[in-house]
Amino acid sequence: MTDISLALTKLTPADLPLVEKLDERCFGPGRFTRTAYRLREGRAPDLDLSFVARVGSLLIGANVMTPILCADRPALLLGPLTVEPAFRSRGIGEDLVRRSLDAARDAGHGLVLLVGDESYYGRMGFVRVPQGRLRMPGPVDPDRLLYCELIEGVFAGAAGRIMRAG
Repeated sequence: MTDISLALTKLTPADLPLVEKLDERCFGPGRFTRTAYRLREGRAPDLDLSFVARVGSLLIGANVMTPILCADRPALLLGPLTVEPAFRSRGIGEDLVRRSLDAARDAGHGLVLLVGDESYYGRMGFVRVPQGRLRMPGPVDPDRLLYCELIEGVFAGAAGRIMRAG
Protein backbone atom coordinates (compact mmCIF):
# COMPACT_ATOMS: atom_id res chain seq x y z
CA MET A 1 0.00 0.00 0.00
CA THR A 2 1.15 3.50 -0.67
CA ASP A 3 1.51 6.01 2.12
CA ILE A 4 -1.19 8.61 2.37
CA SER A 5 -0.85 12.23 3.39
CA LEU A 6 -3.18 12.45 6.35
CA ALA A 7 -4.26 15.62 8.15
CA LEU A 8 -5.98 15.53 11.56
CA THR A 9 -7.84 18.73 12.41
CA LYS A 10 -10.45 19.86 14.89
CA LEU A 11 -14.03 19.20 13.94
CA THR A 12 -15.83 22.33 12.72
CA PRO A 13 -19.55 23.04 12.30
CA ALA A 14 -19.02 22.85 8.52
CA ASP A 15 -17.74 19.26 8.95
CA LEU A 16 -20.87 18.01 10.73
CA PRO A 17 -22.90 17.18 7.57
CA LEU A 18 -19.88 15.32 6.13
CA VAL A 19 -19.43 13.36 9.35
CA GLU A 20 -23.13 12.49 9.32
CA LYS A 21 -22.82 11.13 5.77
CA LEU A 22 -19.74 9.13 6.77
CA ASP A 23 -21.58 7.67 9.76
CA GLU A 24 -24.53 6.83 7.51
CA ARG A 25 -22.31 4.97 5.04
CA CYS A 26 -20.45 3.08 7.78
CA PHE A 27 -23.18 2.35 10.33
CA GLY A 28 -26.47 2.62 8.44
CA PRO A 29 -29.84 3.75 9.79
CA GLY A 30 -29.75 1.33 12.73
CA ARG A 31 -27.23 3.58 14.46
CA PHE A 32 -30.02 5.83 15.72
CA THR A 33 -31.44 3.10 17.93
CA ARG A 34 -28.22 2.52 19.83
CA THR A 35 -28.06 3.85 23.37
CA ALA A 36 -24.85 5.82 22.79
CA TYR A 37 -26.47 7.64 19.86
CA ARG A 38 -29.47 8.42 22.01
CA LEU A 39 -27.22 10.05 24.64
CA ARG A 40 -25.69 12.26 21.92
CA GLU A 41 -28.99 13.05 20.20
CA GLY A 42 -29.63 16.78 20.10
CA ARG A 43 -26.32 17.56 21.80
CA ALA A 44 -23.50 19.42 20.13
CA PRO A 45 -20.13 17.72 20.21
CA ASP A 46 -17.26 19.47 21.95
CA LEU A 47 -15.48 20.93 18.92
CA ASP A 48 -12.24 21.40 20.85
CA LEU A 49 -12.06 17.67 21.63
CA SER A 50 -13.44 16.19 18.38
CA PHE A 51 -11.28 15.60 15.31
CA VAL A 52 -11.55 14.66 11.65
CA ALA A 53 -9.08 12.97 9.32
CA ARG A 54 -8.64 14.11 5.74
CA VAL A 55 -6.70 12.97 2.74
CA GLY A 56 -6.53 16.12 0.68
CA SER A 57 -10.01 17.60 0.86
CA LEU A 58 -11.69 14.22 1.40
CA LEU A 59 -13.00 13.62 4.94
CA ILE A 60 -12.20 9.96 5.66
CA GLY A 61 -12.54 9.72 9.44
CA ALA A 62 -14.00 11.38 12.50
CA ASN A 63 -14.11 11.03 16.24
CA VAL A 64 -16.66 12.95 18.27
CA MET A 65 -16.56 13.73 21.99
CA THR A 66 -19.80 14.72 23.73
CA PRO A 67 -20.19 15.91 27.34
CA ILE A 68 -22.26 13.58 29.53
CA LEU A 69 -22.83 12.96 33.23
CA CYS A 70 -21.65 9.82 34.92
CA ALA A 71 -24.02 9.87 37.90
CA ASP A 72 -23.26 13.36 39.25
CA ARG A 73 -19.79 13.65 37.71
CA PRO A 74 -18.96 15.28 34.40
CA ALA A 75 -17.53 12.92 31.81
CA LEU A 76 -17.17 12.60 28.05
CA LEU A 77 -18.69 10.09 25.67
CA LEU A 78 -16.29 9.12 22.89
CA GLY A 79 -17.78 8.25 19.55
CA PRO A 80 -18.82 7.58 17.10
CA LEU A 81 -15.36 6.81 15.80
CA THR A 82 -15.75 6.36 12.08
CA VAL A 83 -13.21 5.64 9.35
CA GLU A 84 -14.06 5.19 5.70
CA PRO A 85 -13.74 1.42 4.98
CA ALA A 86 -11.11 1.88 2.25
CA PHE A 87 -8.85 3.63 4.80
CA ARG A 88 -9.22 1.23 7.74
CA SER A 89 -6.35 -0.73 9.30
CA ARG A 90 -3.92 2.15 8.84
CA GLY A 91 -4.06 3.49 12.41
CA ILE A 92 -6.31 6.43 11.53
CA GLY A 93 -8.97 5.56 14.10
CA GLU A 94 -6.37 5.15 16.82
CA ASP A 95 -4.77 8.49 15.86
CA LEU A 96 -8.17 10.20 16.08
CA VAL A 97 -8.91 8.70 19.51
CA ARG A 98 -5.47 9.57 20.89
CA ARG A 99 -5.80 13.14 19.62
CA SER A 100 -9.20 13.48 21.34
CA LEU A 101 -7.91 11.96 24.60
CA ASP A 102 -4.88 14.27 24.62
CA ALA A 103 -7.08 17.32 24.00
CA ALA A 104 -9.50 16.25 26.74
CA ARG A 105 -6.64 15.68 29.20
CA ASP A 106 -5.12 19.07 28.33
CA ALA A 107 -8.52 20.71 28.91
CA GLY A 108 -8.75 19.19 32.40
CA HIS A 109 -11.32 16.46 31.75
CA GLY A 110 -10.97 13.38 33.92
CA LEU A 111 -13.14 10.58 32.54
CA VAL A 112 -14.10 9.27 29.11
CA LEU A 113 -16.65 6.51 28.44
CA LEU A 114 -17.54 4.61 25.29
CA VAL A 115 -19.34 1.56 24.03
CA GLY A 116 -16.93 -0.54 21.98
CA ASP A 117 -14.51 -3.43 21.72
CA GLU A 118 -12.04 -3.68 24.57
CA SER A 119 -9.58 -5.48 22.29
CA TYR A 120 -9.36 -2.34 20.13
CA TYR A 121 -9.82 0.49 22.64
CA GLY A 122 -7.69 -1.21 25.31
CA ARG A 123 -4.60 -0.19 23.30
CA MET A 124 -5.57 3.41 24.03
CA GLY A 125 -6.07 2.97 27.78
CA PHE A 126 -9.73 1.90 27.99
CA VAL A 127 -10.85 -0.84 30.37
CA ARG A 128 -14.17 -2.49 31.03
CA VAL A 129 -16.51 -0.86 33.53
CA PRO A 130 -17.12 -3.31 36.41
CA GLN A 131 -20.53 -4.99 36.02
CA GLY A 132 -23.36 -3.01 37.61
CA ARG A 133 -21.22 0.02 38.43
CA LEU A 134 -22.65 2.31 35.73
CA ARG A 135 -26.00 2.14 33.94
CA MET A 136 -26.68 3.44 30.47
CA PRO A 137 -30.20 4.79 29.83
CA GLY A 138 -30.90 1.94 27.42
CA PRO A 139 -29.68 -1.53 26.52
CA VAL A 140 -25.91 -1.95 26.21
CA ASP A 141 -23.78 -5.08 26.33
CA PRO A 142 -22.01 -4.57 29.70
CA ASP A 143 -18.82 -6.12 28.30
CA ARG A 144 -18.63 -3.23 25.80
CA LEU A 145 -19.01 -0.37 28.28
CA LEU A 146 -15.48 0.98 28.70
CA TYR A 147 -13.80 3.86 30.49
CA CYS A 148 -10.49 5.70 30.41
CA GLU A 149 -9.19 7.79 33.29
CA LEU A 150 -7.49 10.96 32.15
CA ILE A 151 -6.88 11.90 35.78
CA GLU A 152 -5.73 9.02 37.94
CA GLY A 153 -8.34 7.85 40.44
CA VAL A 154 -11.27 9.81 38.99
CA PHE A 155 -13.24 6.63 38.26
CA ALA A 156 -13.12 5.50 41.91
CA GLY A 157 -16.25 7.43 42.89
CA ALA A 158 -18.17 6.99 39.65
CA ALA A 159 -21.29 4.87 40.06
CA GLY A 160 -24.90 5.11 38.94
CA ARG A 161 -26.70 6.27 35.85
CA ILE A 162 -25.04 7.73 32.77
CA MET A 163 -27.08 10.58 31.29
CA ARG A 164 -27.00 13.63 29.08
CA ALA A 165 -25.21 16.68 30.37
CA GLY A 166 -27.06 19.97 30.67
